[in-house]
Amino acid sequence: MRTPKTCNLRLTSLRSFLEYAANEHHELIAFYISIRDIKNSKIPAKPIEFFEKSQMKAILAAPDIGTRTGRRNQMMLVLMYDSAVRISELLELKLGDLHLKAEIPYITVHGKGDKYRNVPLMQKTCRHLNRYLEEFHEGTNSKLPLFYATTYGQKHHLSSDTAEKLIKNCCLAAGSKGIKMPDSCHCHMVRKTRAMDLYQSGLPLAHIQQLLGHEEISTTSGFYAFATLDTLAQ
Repeated sequence: MRTPKTCNLRLTSLRSFLEYAANEHHELIAFYISIRDIKNSKIPAKPIEFFEKSQMKAILAAPDIGTRTGRRNQMMLVLMYDSAVRISELLELKLGDLHLKAEIPYITVHGKGDKYRNVPLMQKTCRHLNRYLEEFHEGTNSKLPLFYATTYGQKHHLSSDTAEKLIKNCCLAAGSKGIKMPDSCHCHMVRKTRAMDLYQSGLPLAHIQQLLGHEEISTTSGFYAFATLDTLAQ
């Protein structure tokens, strides 16, 4: 049995194909009109997945900063949370995308649809980044990946699998210390956590939309504009 989402995707494909076919062969217009009016299946809304404050704090503290890899991993988590970038956007960052000496420090993010956006950074994050740069980037080559692995002496971007494994390991480490964690943890939850924290602190949805790089405000409101237990209690 197909899910409603799968059915909707296939229905959209059929509509597009029949629209093209009807433009080429007018005798097919009736077929296109008949399928065009079929309504999409309703997709039940799922509760947003994000980390609670205690969980996020435990994740940020999980990497072993006594090791070089652990310090790199913690920096990835700190920047991922502060900037609320997608994991693909984080891993594509280059040294030239950092603007830490600007009056308002920020990073330039290459997002979906080949669009760029500037995301401001907290001063605390900038201090973390400056320490990270001193240890991991001796030169100033703006094209070097900010976060990298080294193979045969060559620095290259990390894979998304590496980042997902990092999140899972941090969640396991936090769970081993008695902190209840979600059954399934993934990188996108960090992005949603930051957005939810900002939403609950009163930041307007239009500003959250700009931070996340959503093209439509409906995408942002669909994710975050609902009353949580914390909001209701306050």
